[in-house]
Amino acid sequence: MQFNLFDPDGDLRIEAGDLPHWYQPGATYFVTFRTGDSMPKEVADLWHRRRDDWLRRHRINPGATNWQAAFQRLPEPQQRDFHATFSREYQQSLDKGHGACVLRRADLADIVVNSLRHFDGQRYHMGDFVVMPNHVHLLVGLLGETEVETQCYSWKKFTGTKINKALGQTGEFWQPESFDHLVRSPEQFERFQYYIAENGPMAGLGNGEYRHWRRPNQTDQSCRVTP
Repeated sequence: MQFNLFDPDGDLRIEAGDLPHWYQPGATYFVTFRTGDSMPKEVADLWHRRRDDWLRRHRINPGATNWQAAFQRLPEPQQRDFHATFSREYQQSLDKGHGACVLRRADLADIVVNSLRHFDGQRYHMGDFVVMPNHVHLLVGLLGETEVETQCYSWKKFTGTKINKALGQTGEFWQPESFDHLVRSPEQFERFQYYIAENGPMAGLGNGEYRHWRRPNQTDQSCRVTP
């Protein structure tokens, strides 16, 4: 099984969010989505202020509707610095265990596990993933015209509805925006696999407090750059 890597010469669409979102058909992504209560307002506000300050220092107006286009014109080392800094802070905030962390419950975590695996081989190739108490990390190779944003919305809508019903509550269970990162090399793919596998222990969680799924026949997988 092959997970196609980002093709710098292929079709690419860039949209704005808290972080720029890069969309490419058939590519492989590292994706994170989190529960709505996983990041306190004061933590999120500080993160946004620091992100906006970084953009302003690089002469980008974070309030502009097309700031992602200006960001794309920055030298690649500066873009990597931005992603490394703010992606790392984002992930570290999640691992502090804010919110109710209801996905510690095995029955609720199973809803997410089953949803992620449901269309494996039809809409996408599902790579490794981990269901943490308040967030999810996964590797996924998209198939056909499947887009990462649309697929994330589908996962979150289905699982959020079922989890809310189990908890006897209503409202948005997941934070609307997901974090997605195009995988650019086999080495990066392996680093994400390691991060997913170690996320639970690194966050100080014990057995049964998180769900790590490793794709069977892992040695049969490979990553390649799309020709």
